Amino acid sequence: MAIENVHHFTFEDKEINLVGTAHVSRESVDLVNQVIEEKKPDTVCVELCKSRYESLTQKKTWQEANVFKVIRDKKAFLLLSNLILAYFQKKIGHKLGTKPGEEMMRAIQAAEGVGASIHLADRDIRTTLARTWRLMGLWTKIKLLAQLVTSAGALDSISEEQIEEMKKRDVLETLLSEIGEELPELKHILIDERDQYLTHKIRTAPGNKIVAVVGAGHVPGIQHYWNLPIDIKPLEQIPPRSKLINVFKWVVPLLIVTLFILGFFYAGTSTTAHMLKWWILANSILAGLGATLAFAHPLTIFSAVVSAPLTSLNPMIAAGWVSGLVEAFVGKPKVRDFEMLPEDISSLKGFWKNKITRILLVVVFTNIGSSLGTFVAIPLMVRVFT
Repeated sequence: MAIENVHHFTFEDKEINLVGTAHVSRESVDLVNQVIEEKKPDTVCVELCKSRYESLTQKKTWQEANVFKVIRDKKAFLLLSNLILAYFQKKIGHKLGTKPGEEMMRAIQAAEGVGASIHLADRDIRTTLARTWRLMGLWTKIKLLAQLVTSAGALDSISEEQIEEMKKRDVLETLLSEIGEELPELKHILIDERDQYLTHKIRTAPGNKIVAVVGAGHVPGIQHYWNLPIDIKPLEQIPPRSKLINVFKWVVPLLIVTLFILGFFYAGTSTTAHMLKWWILANSILAGLGATLAFAHPLTIFSAVVSAPLTSLNPMIAAGWVSGLVEAFVGKPKVRDFEMLPEDISSLKGFWKNKITRILLVVVFTNIGSSLGTFVAIPLMVRVFT
């Protein structure tokens, strides 16, 4: 990679060299090592947060993960989203013959070699994903999922020209910038906000001589924000759930209960029985189908079928949480599943093969099926009145 990807900045009494890398480029790895050895900085800033740093440097991190806590804390989707992003990088990295994050590992090793301290400059990935999900509307979420599916299908048909271009640029940022053209809200959170966050963290890093290693896609943003005041507190906050969503969670169960009451008083027990039948069938079948698509254990599928009609009436619990806990209990993930996780998520098939990711898929797919079941059941129940 050409030396023009090293950018020089000053801030107060600090001298800062910013290295723009492509996250799956061999040239980037060599450039990072060269710059750190030549500059011998006091501090090396890396585009990592604490959790991503630990996943790179501590092999036991996954072994210490608590799947039950992930489900209980309603973080299954966030963890699955993080793993899907890792899948994209691994898939492209395989095409380019290198490992995602290798340039960050080299930066860490080179820093240790010259006695420099490590400064984590990126925002927590969980905060980024949570802000992304909370600030997007329903239609934007649907478009994002469709875009990710389309992009995943296109990974196997990357041309030689595209591969050469990826070697010059940050791959994940390229993917996100393309999606950002269609989904500007997503680009703002994943790229623009992190440009500001990285700028602040690099400017305030300890030491007078600093080397910062970031994805090439962030360099223009850092250059833009370098001399501007930045308040990172708003960037670290997770927006509250939409009031409309909170109201909606209670309105739908209330509507269902109201339909049952009206059916009983105005149409009799026979009509109420028919309504109950459609409610149970729609929720149970679709929730069970969701668990089945995740290749869940038969007992897990049974738990999804049984729990969905009840949990759909309770805003405080979801069918996916029940089925996910059952899958975790009957599947009993072993240390090997945690150890194999980085390798298994290098293919879509591996998401279903690994017990950890399968549990996450069970939670998400069952919840989707249960939600669809609710909306399918309502018109079927109303038809009983006609």
